[in-house]
Amino acid sequence: MAKETMITYLDSYLNKKIPDYELALDWDTRNRSFEIAFRIYGENKGQIEIDDVDGVASEEEIIEFEDAILLVDPDKSTYDADDFLAVIPYEGKKGMKKSELTAVVDYLKDVIEEGQSDLLDFLADDNDEAIFEMNWDDAAFKALIKPADSSYLPYPSY
Repeated sequence: MAKETMITYLDSYLNKKIPDYELALDWDTRNRSFEIAFRIYGENKGQIEIDDVDGVASEEEIIEFEDAILLVDPDKSTYDADDFLAVIPYEGKKGMKKSELTAVVDYLKDVIEEGQSDLLDFLADDNDEAIFEMNWDDAAFKALIKPADSSYLPYPSY
């Protein structure tokens, strides 16, 4: 059996823990990063005009929202933190503690579920000033890290 790595664990645990949402796990070998992208949807029953972050207006019946978190090697990865819901460092070739990866997925599930609920509330709100955004709370994420399993899952070899 092949040795478990960050990517094999993430792929397996994401599919097990968050099966009801559209997810994509992308390993960028050149940038030494892992992007976990997700999509949520909401029905825009009133077909109200909604402006996205870039100011593009939409009156589509189904609103699609996509965001992502990024796991990075702080010494080798380049990225713009503003492009991601969260950026979480890991320790180069050593990888990341299994307990931390588990907490990433567990907390991401909570964030996606809350985001889905918030999106539906946003679409049902008549307030022109309403804003929909998703939030990642580092303190809440870190609180989910269980110290019991401090073994590392290594960065995958090519």
